[in-house]
Amino acid sequence: MVLPLKDENPTTRVPVITLALIALNIGIFAFWQPHGREAAQRFDVERAAIPCEVHTGHPITDAEYESQTCGVKEALRSTGWDSAQEFFADKNVYVAVLASMFLHGSWVHLFGNMLFLWIFGNNVEDRFGRILFLLFYLAVGLAAFGAYFLTGSDSTVPMLGASGAIAGVMGAYVVLWPRARILTLLFFIVIPLPAIVVLGIWFGMQFLTDPRSGIAWTAHVGGFVAGAAIGFVLAKLIPAPPPPAVPPPPAVPPPPSLAG
Repeated sequence: MVLPLKDENPTTRVPVITLALIALNIGIFAFWQPHGREAAQRFDVERAAIPCEVHTGHPITDAEYESQTCGVKEALRSTGWDSAQEFFADKNVYVAVLASMFLHGSWVHLFGNMLFLWIFGNNVEDRFGRILFLLFYLAVGLAAFGAYFLTGSDSTVPMLGASGAIAGVMGAYVVLWPRARILTLLFFIVIPLPAIVVLGIWFGMQFLTDPRSGIAWTAHVGGFVAGAAIGFVLAKLIPAPPPPAVPPPPAVPPPPSLAG
């Protein structure tokens, strides 16, 4: 297990957008998302992104959901399902892609993502500025869904979580500060490691994800690669902010002279 806990990489300003994103994600999960199993499943279908819906351009039907098969309208009419009946006919399947970036499946899922966002997001925001960082965050989140969609456009399983966007933030971080020291829980010990080692291990572990785990690891990979590429370009275009000013040491008064 490799779990980043804290980085040794000071910032020059308060990370307003990072803090706002953390507060928004926690608020949505705590006060808007239902927590009962059946209610949560219904909510996910209603609000979260489903690759099949983006592929077909319409909300998923009962036949598609029950059979877990995308685009089965006429083929399954003989089964007794009304294949033209959509669960949530008013759902905007494209807005749901954006909404999914702020939804989570559990408290563990949420707090794990928010820990990573805080460790790496404050520095990337400090480097790019608040508005550009917000646009960057949304762009890499969409890129993460795009990667997941390309590898499973027929999936009828809702995709939710901020991890794809946060993976993009991590990709930018490793490009900008590959040698930054990250205090990391490595199995049972806590040691400082360079960011390129910590995030390199994390990236490699995505390819070892159990297919039955329900983790959209291709979204993590897509977000990370997009974040690294965009971060590299932005780093060339945007000058780094000046380092924080170091106050001069206090003046030391001269020793009193002695009369001879």
